[in-house]
Amino acid sequence: MGREKVSIEITVMGLLVGFLVGLTGVGGAALLTPILIIIGVQPSIAVGTDLVYNSVTKMFGVIQHWKQKTVNFTLVKYLAFGSIPSAVIAVYALHFFADVYYNQEEFIKSALGYVLILVSIATVIRVFFDKRLRPNRWQLASLEEKKGLTICIGIVFGFIVGLTSIGSGSLFAVAMLYLYRMQASEIVGTDIAHAFLLVTVAGALHAGAGSVDYLLVGNLLLGSIPGVMFGSTLSAKVPARPLRTVIATIVLISGLKLI
Repeated sequence: MGREKVSIEITVMGLLVGFLVGLTGVGGAALLTPILIIIGVQPSIAVGTDLVYNSVTKMFGVIQHWKQKTVNFTLVKYLAFGSIPSAVIAVYALHFFADVYYNQEEFIKSALGYVLILVSIATVIRVFFDKRLRPNRWQLASLEEKKGLTICIGIVFGFIVGLTSIGSGSLFAVAMLYLYRMQASEIVGTDIAHAFLLVTVAGALHAGAGSVDYLLVGNLLLGSIPGVMFGSTLSAKVPARPLRTVIATIVLISGLKLI
């Protein structure tokens, strides 16, 4: 298979993933990383490449939400206090222990599988239990009262993102939905702003370890940027709930396949 043909196929894949992300709001990493591995990309390269790709795409989202004033920067700060150091530890641990205790690529595949199953469950919770989760006693407490809990959430999910590239959107979004009293637009904006910081740091570390295919990133972005824009345009006209359910099922199957 020629390099040019591969590039076209990757760009079309980026277009499809971007379109689905724009249409449904489901995290792109949960769709993209397993697909890259299934088509033959080395797991460590798939994770690093996805983090860098995600950093670029989320940057555009941050700019838009900053203009709309739909970012809770205090919540972003507390989450980042936990998630960024945790992601750094995850990346260094992954590469430091890779050749000593386990086969790195097999470990990443297994970790991805379990996290994808977790993400599919999180997506279903968000689709079917949104209104039932609110309001609750956690949401009624002030953000300062939940500062320690917020940092702990960052630590746990940040480690998962550093290890697998997955969860920067979906897992944190469910935590925000359940624990914090915010409008839907503010949850999305805050989630994207925090995810941008997290995946940028984790992506830079993976890049430093040589786990990023920049040509692959470029080809994906060529397709995904117009895909996200087109999907976002249609999102108001197409019912997202059934699509999110279908995607959650696909993510679940991908997770089981990787395990």
